[in-house]
Amino acid sequence: MKNLKLLAGILVFGSLWGFSECIIGSGLSEFGLPTGAIMTGFFAITFLVISRMTYRQPGMQLGMGLVAGALRLFNPFVGCHLCSALAIMAEGAIFEVIWYKISLDLTEIKPLTMQISMGIISAYFVYIGGYIITQIFTPIVSGSGFFIENLITFMPNILSSGLLSALIGAFVLPVILLTKKIDLRLKDRLYYPTTIGISVFCWLFVVGNWFLLS
Repeated sequence: MKNLKLLAGILVFGSLWGFSECIIGSGLSEFGLPTGAIMTGFFAITFLVISRMTYRQPGMQLGMGLVAGALRLFNPFVGCHLCSALAIMAEGAIFEVIWYKISLDLTEIKPLTMQISMGIISAYFVYIGGYIITQIFTPIVSGSGFFIENLITFMPNILSSGLLSALIGAFVLPVILLTKKIDLRLKDRLYYPTTIGISVFCWLFVVGNWFLLS
């Protein structure tokens, strides 16, 4: 039963993450905003940290990234579907590495200064890590070939582009941790209908529009 609850949690948080990337991220890009940095600093960090606080299960965020990335492949709107999906999947894995030594009760980041620092570190490295992984694996998967000199040339732009995400993370993580005492867990009779219902809605909405617009 515990494993089923965790699986449902991975599915719902991953679906919400992927849904926000497809719908909100596409909307931001229409206005010429730095979509990746904003989506990582705000939405990715929010879903990743809330799920860690709620379920206290390392490894869950990796699964969320896989679900969110898979849904991002069906984005019916603008953007590079493959590169964004790979970046999201990588972000879940990188978050796991950064938070590997953080205890499940988050005692290490109780001081506000630590929360701000952890927000900066998490958002910055999750974003640039996903960006770098994208630059490596997108040309490999697409068959165009990866050339290390191209990555090295583009590296200063990647590193600088993560500053906005870091600033957002410095604000977002302390705000999220303020909700630590709020119990987000649902009663058993509501848990599965709610999580499955939300997940199905996210997938039907995105995939349905993908079919209609493709």
